[in-house]
Amino acid sequence: MIRLTGAIKHLIIINAIMFFTPLFLKMDLTNIFALHLPENNHFGIWQYLTHIFMHGSATHILFNMYGLWAFGSPLEQMWGKNKFLFFYFSAGIGAGLIYTFVNYYQFNGIYEIFVNAGLDQNEIISILESGRTTDTRLTGAITQEQFSEIVNLYHTPAVGASGAIYGVLVAFGLAFPNAKLAMIFFPVPIAAKFFIPGMILLDLFFGVTKYSVGNIAHFAHIGGALIGFIIAWYWKRNQFKF
Repeated sequence: MIRLTGAIKHLIIINAIMFFTPLFLKMDLTNIFALHLPENNHFGIWQYLTHIFMHGSATHILFNMYGLWAFGSPLEQMWGKNKFLFFYFSAGIGAGLIYTFVNYYQFNGIYEIFVNAGLDQNEIISILESGRTTDTRLTGAITQEQFSEIVNLYHTPAVGASGAIYGVLVAFGLAFPNAKLAMIFFPVPIAAKFFIPGMILLDLFFGVTKYSVGNIAHFAHIGGALIGFIIAWYWKRNQFKF
């Protein structure tokens, strides 16, 4: 049985409070704490931190907290509380930044179509806020697929600790490469050094091809994994130099 370490226990408690309290009080904190696109009126710089504690469903928070406990506990025992917390929030915030960068790149490519059609910023934001338009300047200039994509990018915020958890997964894989892992959807045990890169490659595939089932922020996963790898690799390489 994996021991529940101090920092992880408190992270799980905070996540549970942030999930269940709005349900009981019938409040919606999405516009305040979820991570929005910078062009969205609800965007706030603090959301790069707060979105890590927001979850969209009971299944979402359950899987993330299980991953935090199962893979984060050995890391906290190895690194200590402060070092683990630095790592966890660095991976989570880094995941949000990379997710924003990718979404902004996709958003800006379609946004230019509106600009080239003669619409100004206020007109574009008004159209995106409503999610529909009858503006004749856009007739033939933009496809329905492109319009749906930019509206979705504008309105859909990112929530969840998944980016930070992917950072934790990668760090676990670097520290314990031969540990055997098995998930519900693939119950055959596989060494962490093969299993975790496989998960990341699947996220990359789904993120690039958009074959994903459900609204999953694949590039947030990849971002968290990348930041987690850089930090964990650096620490592992230099741990005996201090």
